[in-house]
Amino acid sequence: MSSGATTTDVLIEHRREIEDLKERIRNRRFQVYALYGTPIALLAELLAWAGLKIFIWLESDTPTAINGIFGGATAILVIAFIAQAIAEFGEPTSWKDGKTPVRELVLELSLVEERHILEARRRTPPSVDRQASYRERLPAEVVRLRKESKHYRRINLLMQWLLFVSSAAISAVTAWYDPPQPAKGVLICLGFTVTVITAAAGYFRPRERAFNLQQTADNIEEHATALELGISPYNATEEAQNLELFATTVERLRAEQRMREQQLDQPQQGQQQVI
Repeated sequence: MSSGATTTDVLIEHRREIEDLKERIRNRRFQVYALYGTPIALLAELLAWAGLKIFIWLESDTPTAINGIFGGATAILVIAFIAQAIAEFGEPTSWKDGKTPVRELVLELSLVEERHILEARRRTPPSVDRQASYRERLPAEVVRLRKESKHYRRINLLMQWLLFVSSAAISAVTAWYDPPQPAKGVLICLGFTVTVITAAAGYFRPRERAFNLQQTADNIEEHATALELGISPYNATEEAQNLELFATTVERLRAEQRMREQQLDQPQQGQQQVI
């Protein structure tokens, strides 16, 4: 029991270290981009200010509002660059990984992941234990699938309502204005909205994605319930046999879901070739 607990603690500690390094890499990249991107943004802003003066207000004074906007932006960028430079090059540095190259953190992450793989391989539990652990992780997978399904259903519902309202508004505005010259702008916007929504719905197909995700989640939950109750096809006398069959079935369902997602991401002609 203590050996199993020790193995779990070691693997959890490795996972925490990996996630911590990933977060440090993200933060360090943001720091570097901000440090070197701020002077570039400042230069671009000064060039834009000078360009407006040269090409628009060369013979007259630049409006006070324009000068105020660009002057304020310049002051903010200068202050931001000074603060970042002090945080990066100060002694001691204010940033957690200040002066640390990103490639060094990436290398450290690779070494930690390799150590995690070797340690996991050395401490690999029996297949029955892994299959039992796999079963315990499935509720989170079902929740994720249903969450994504709900997300795509909401997108589809929003698209449909926008399409309904825009289509109805085109007819209403056309009937209200005769001739429709005063409402040409409204008609153009509504027609553009209908075209964009129709094209987006046909390309991304959120309704089909929501249906596929919900179907996969329901199938996985159905098999999980059958395994828990010990009913067909998981009514074998040996638990190991039931767990093996369960893991195989769920992985097949997930593979089918990935295949359907790939087919939805392909153009219509490509889908017909795949089918």
